[in-house]
Amino acid sequence: MNQQNSAFFAVIGLAVTIAWVIISWYNYRLKKRIIDSGPLNDEALGFVKKLSGSGTEALKWGCIIFSAGMGLVVIDFIKYDNGSSLPFGIEAMFIAAGFLVYYFALKKQQQP
Repeated sequence: MNQQNSAFFAVIGLAVTIAWVIISWYNYRLKKRIIDSGPLNDEALGFVKKLSGSGTEALKWGCIIFSAGMGLVVIDFIKYDNGSSLPFGIEAMFIAAGFLVYYFALKKQQQP
């Protein structure tokens, strides 16, 4: 990977991190204001729970990052020509597999 690509990915990663921190901070402030406003009815309580997430975010990102890492390991062992789209296809398939694992794990968790 050349220097320009590294700088591009670093800037994108920093921007995503900053956006995530800002969104988390404002969600926290909104939940705090709703709770501090007084007694909560069912609608407000449902809204606060929806802001908190379903609690499966760690599972989702763990599945995706693990499968993406496995894809990179597999790409390292495969020989391909420069300019080939094979590494991109392999990485996309592994990331998609991570999403599928997350989907089926979530589906199994929600079954009675």
